[in-house]
Amino acid sequence: MAAQPKPDVHPDRSARTRADVFLLVSIAVTVLLWAVPYGRYVGYPLMLVSTLVHELGHGVAGVLVGGDFQSFEMWSNGSGVAHVAGYGGRVSRAIVSAGGLVGPAIAAAIGFMMARGEKRARGMLLVLGALLLLADVLIVRSLFGWIFVALFAATLLFVGSRTNGWISQLALLFLSVQLSLSVFSRGDYLFTDTAHTGGGNFPSDVANMAEALFLPYWFWGALCGAFSVAVLLIGAWSFLREGRGAPKTPNEPSR
Repeated sequence: MAAQPKPDVHPDRSARTRADVFLLVSIAVTVLLWAVPYGRYVGYPLMLVSTLVHELGHGVAGVLVGGDFQSFEMWSNGSGVAHVAGYGGRVSRAIVSAGGLVGPAIAAAIGFMMARGEKRARGMLLVLGALLLLADVLIVRSLFGWIFVALFAATLLFVGSRTNGWISQLALLFLSVQLSLSVFSRGDYLFTDTAHTGGGNFPSDVANMAEALFLPYWFWGALCGAFSVAVLLIGAWSFLREGRGAPKTPNEPSR
């Protein structure tokens, strides 16, 4: 009988443990930001990130239905407007409106999926930073938006390229947690028919969906909210389950 070395059935146990700790740290910091005095002011940039992802969600949805993402504006009060043209049809209009509402949840889910490993997290931050710099040049059309998107992109590129891999992993997890939170902290927007922005008052996204597809705006708000929660659960489940399958049974020694 030839002796076989004892296999390590959990070779990545430490990496999984570290990722779980990072997730708990991200959640704890998030809770502190909302609990401590002036924490909301510290969290102000994070609110702007959710606005950015919301508006980019409109633009990406517009491109997917054959439209042209022409520009987007952003203001210091956390509001923004995406200008998408070149598409038609009721369903396409509804999809573009819904894109912003579910965009943060989809982005958070992708972030959770990519945050399990250090290399993947670092690559994700670098790709996001490069795409945001490109967007800053091509489509951002407000001074505040230019400055914020440039600073945010530079931060992502710096963390992804100049820091340790575990810092990239923690940063991506923290960002994903913030986007997840925005689905709920700004959930009241799902149930209003008017959007108050720095450029004026406009019909809200759910009001546009109601106008395009009939049924009341609150129905579409509830539907988008339920979809967002489902997407977040899928992303979180993917993060938590990776590497947690039953350990492989080692091969029987040859006789």
